[in-house]
Amino acid sequence: MRIGEVAAAAGVSTRALRYYEEQGLLTSVRSTSGQRHYAEDAVDRVRLIQALYAAGLPSRTILELLPCVHTGIATEEMLRRLEEERDRIDERVRDLLTTRARLDDVVATARRHSATAQSA
Repeated sequence: MRIGEVAAAAGVSTRALRYYEEQGLLTSVRSTSGQRHYAEDAVDRVRLIQALYAAGLPSRTILELLPCVHTGIATEEMLRRLEEERDRIDERVRDLLTTRARLDDVVATARRHSATAQSA
């Protein structure tokens, strides 16, 4: 797949793909004319990288963890890092759920006040 095809299919910019390559997160081969060509699984890999970034993992950590994602083989150190990241994400999820519950309360209170003001 060419860079534009991967970018479109994964929903990212070509600039993001070049950055992922610079960071060692993604690889391509060059055609004789210099165009980047990616393996068929590049779209899935880019989506995973995007999800890991969105979860707050830095590129260095993603780079360390990607081999385990693809092979299922991990050192004890890598397992520890994976568990730490999972636990950190779990904490973020709990925090987000708490924030959502607070927003639900604000919305409910605002609706009650709005309904009261309209009926007066």
